[in-house]
Amino acid sequence: MKLLTNEQIHRLARNGRANAERIDDDGDTHDFEPVVKLFMPDGAATWLLTETDPDDPDIAFGLCDLGMGCPELGSVRISELESVRGRLGLPIERDRHFSPTSRLSGYAAKALAAGRIVA
Repeated sequence: MKLLTNEQIHRLARNGRANAERIDDDGDTHDFEPVVKLFMPDGAATWLLTETDPDDPDIAFGLCDLGMGCPELGSVRISELESVRGRLGLPIERDRHFSPTSRLSGYAAKALAAGRIVA
């Protein structure tokens, strides 16, 4: 399965451009809903991504949880996610049934309280 669909790639890029414009305008950012949820089927890692960097579309921003009890907002290279394999050799997958119910800040607050992404 392809890690990101074309629609998700376009939405991530659109959100990234919108945030870049907003930062240039007033220094603030939008609090987007996650566009995609990625997970490691043979591990505890999960990513909720909201946007990509307009200058480097291989860099995505979102809520990242490597399964060690300390999820955090940050950036990740999509190409690295595509190359990662879990302990059983399985690649990272896209949750095809994920539908966001909150903005990223809401997921981050829940993750901080739970010590993991709850989505």
